[in-house]
Amino acid sequence: MGQPVLVENRAGAGGNIAAEVVAKSASDGYTLLMGSEIVAINTSLYSKLGYDPVKDLAPITLVGTVPNILIVHPSIQASSVKELIALAGKNPGKMSFASTGQGTSSHLSSELFKLMANVDLLHIPYKGGPPAVADLIGGQVDMMFINMPTGLAHVKSGKARILAVSSIRRVPQLPDVPTVDQAGLKGYETSAWSGLYAPAGTPHDIIARLNAEVVKILKMPSVREQLAGQGAEPVGDTPEEFGRFTRAEIAKWAKIIKVSGAKIE
Repeated sequence: MGQPVLVENRAGAGGNIAAEVVAKSASDGYTLLMGSEIVAINTSLYSKLGYDPVKDLAPITLVGTVPNILIVHPSIQASSVKELIALAGKNPGKMSFASTGQGTSSHLSSELFKLMANVDLLHIPYKGGPPAVADLIGGQVDMMFINMPTGLAHVKSGKARILAVSSIRRVPQLPDVPTVDQAGLKGYETSAWSGLYAPAGTPHDIIARLNAEVVKILKMPSVREQLAGQGAEPVGDTPEEFGRFTRAEIAKWAKIIKVSGAKIE
């Protein structure tokens, strides 16, 4: 676009600080948010937000999705999702699952699994992926949903066993691994995702220009190859489609959060 791009990491409050900064920025197309599923999750997870993701952010495009994978410690006597559910059913409250933190995609993917499989599992939250995976491969916890790039290294080394992927379709990197839906929980689907937003009120022509440029980038073979190496599937949809996707994600996660009782003040 002939413009330098400054990437500014605004960490904190589960991504809310960055999102609020963009939501309250000038609607001129020069301040954008690379948001993720937390934009949808935090709407229900936090009792108070300084912004409304639907009213205060203008969707540009869904950049890509990354499925989680369901992994277990090798000592767990289950080689399929059905066997894992049966094992958990025989040991209510005794089997544990790790997550990368309260309210994360990793956590809520497991909560949805619990809900749909009607099993009682003990949640052990961690501060991020590395310590959670470390305790899983160490045998301190039994299972977890983790993003594909992080979990696959341990599957390949034999320190963890993969049972399924969380997306609705199988992923090209793991053609022999079924989805959770295919493995018995019909309708199960969760994924981490990244998408681009502008402040609400950004003129339509600016949104359209940004969308066109990002979609063009996502079609570049070198970019697609790099994203695939990170386990991501590039998307590049329209602003209208991304807006519908965001609202659907907000509604989906709200139900799961309500049932799980997860809440951050």
